[in-house]
Amino acid sequence: MSLEKFLNKAVSSWMCAEGPDSDIILSSRIRLARNLRNYKFPTLFSNDDAREIIGNIQGYLQQGVFKEYGPMELLLVDDLKSLQKRVLVEKHLISPHLTEHESHGAVILSDNEDISIMINEEDHIRIQCLYPGLQIKEALEKANAIDDMLEAKVDFAFDEDLGYLTSCPTNVGTGLRASVMLHLPALILTRQMNRIIPAINQLGLVVRGIYGEGSEALGNIFQISNQITLGKSEADIVGDLTSVVQQIIAQERSAREALVKTSNIQLEDKVFRSLGILANSRIIETKEATECLSDVRLGIDTGFIKHLSKNILNELMILTQPGFLQQYAGGPLRPAERDIKRAAFIRERLKLEERD
Repeated sequence: MSLEKFLNKAVSSWMCAEGPDSDIILSSRIRLARNLRNYKFPTLFSNDDAREIIGNIQGYLQQGVFKEYGPMELLLVDDLKSLQKRVLVEKHLISPHLTEHESHGAVILSDNEDISIMINEEDHIRIQCLYPGLQIKEALEKANAIDDMLEAKVDFAFDEDLGYLTSCPTNVGTGLRASVMLHLPALILTRQMNRIIPAINQLGLVVRGIYGEGSEALGNIFQISNQITLGKSEADIVGDLTSVVQQIIAQERSAREALVKTSNIQLEDKVFRSLGILANSRIIETKEATECLSDVRLGIDTGFIKHLSKNILNELMILTQPGFLQQYAGGPLRPAERDIKRAAFIRERLKLEERD
């Protein structure tokens, strides 16, 4: 493996697989936050501590601790260029936090990119596992297995009453953050989402944009995750999230059926207008591109468009982000240049799909 492998491919291998409810659920993610007992938290530790932690975990990788999950590679974040970091963030392989300063951070990535172990982020270790569709329980099982492998080698900061100790108080307890990425265009079109979000928040869950906290819900894609980890078991957290997500899936499907039944021609027109924009534009900004891609994906899922794969949304949502555009272009681009390049990429990708 090499760094270029992770940078040059927009869609991770795991994203190409079909998952349960994948017409609405793009991905399920589990993240476990862990800290080492004998080191200060990353907000206070020294550069020497940071390097020592990376060295220790790299040693476990070389010893084959994670070998059952196939080839894995460690990347030092400080060795990456700013554009390379941005691409990894756009692919959800590292967090924006890990790129914000000279952190002496690192990440271990699996070959198909479904496992990401961030080192010296907000916590010493953050284990992330990703699955297509609604597979939160499966992602938790894999994350717990990796957690057990590490716990056999190191002492985690753990309190008998509080649980796992973390830098952020909201992660204390299980250290578990479970999240699901949903595509909810019908709930937006029928104006139900503004009513649903407050109800979700009241249940101890939080709704964010595509890149997590502080990000915008581009292309009608929302991330729903648990907000509390203390006082609840992992099973309860995952069970509560799954229950809420299943209700949202039912509401989105119902909204789609209603749109097809009551506004069929208007919906079809919206879908094909967006497809026309994507297929013919010479200049397109990120927001317009993501909105059109969302419409096209809805058209695929409702049967209006039959010649395109629904994975095209996953691919182009990443491929047309600023980092990827500049990675493909071979260097920095001004915003206007990115808009031109984005339109060209989309046109070329749609033509390839039609030829296939």
